[in-house]
Order: sequence, then structure tokens, then C-alpha cells
Amino acid sequence: MILQAGLAAFLMLLIGDFLATFVYHVPEHVFGRYHAVVHHSPRRSFVRYVIRKGQPQALVSGFLAAFPYLMLVPLLWPLSAGGTLLGLGLAELHVIWRHQFAPGYRTPTAVKRLCQLCFITTPERHLIHHQNGNLAFGDVFTFYGQPAAQWLQFLRRLKRQLSQTA
Repeated sequence: MILQAGLAAFLMLLIGDFLATFVYHVPEHVFGRYHAVVHHSPRRSFVRYVIRKGQPQALVSGFLAAFPYLMLVPLLWPLSAGGTLLGLGLAELHVIWRHQFAPGYRTPTAVKRLCQLCFITTPERHLIHHQNGNLAFGDVFTFYGQPAAQWLQFLRRLKRQLSQTA
């Protein structure tokens, strides 16, 4: 039972991050409008953006960021309901933690080493992505970063080709 819960939580993070990175996040940097404008701004709140700018369609982008994880719920629930909920909770806690961009914030050395061993994105690495949207992809796992950068380049070439033929 504990093993199944751990597996469900791990799969939620692994597959959810894969889908979020390659199906939503990278394509949003190329074809999207609201991710870069809202999430990469200093405030990063889709709800605040909708209220201030009066553009409720921006909420779709915010929802799509979470959808890759939510779509895994029916698949992982039979394996372990508790593990599925744990995976969702860990994913959300990681979102909150990796957005610690307060001046002077430093991940404690022991935690940073553990994250490096487990290929987990730290706030310092995620800040690199916020400062330069071409770098440091992989929201939870750093090993998605390099393939995501290649996917980004491919999608940009595709967008250029599509715009030239239109």
C-alpha cells in the first residue's frame, strides 16, 4: 500500500512534469500569449492579471498549466488515491517553493545537494528560467531542461515555417 502510494506520487510528478513541460510550457513560450506576459512578470498571478486587465481568457493559460497533472488523476487513482493526492500536493508545494524569488533567498546547502542528486529544480534554477525564458526548462525535474530547449528550438523553426507559408 505504501509502495503503491509512493509510486503514484512519483508518477504524478514525473509524467505530470513531462506533459506540463513538453505539451504546455514550451509550446506556450512559442505560440502562447499569456504565459510569458503573466507568469514571467514580477506578479505571476493569472487571477490578478484578469482583474487588472479585464481579460478573463488569460485564466485558460493558468488552467492549462495545471491540466497535465489533473488529467493524470483518473489514471493514477486506481493505483493509489492517497498517492495521487500526495503527488498533486507535492507538485503544488513545489510550485510555491520554486517561486521563492525574494532577494537574498538561498536554498539551504543540504537541501540543494539533495535536489541535485534527485534532479529536482530549486528556486535558484527556476529563477534562471524566469530571467531568460530560453533556459532552464523542467519545472520539477531538471533532466527535462535540455530536451525542452531542443523542443523549443524545433517549435520556433516550425512557427517560422508556418508563418512563411501563410
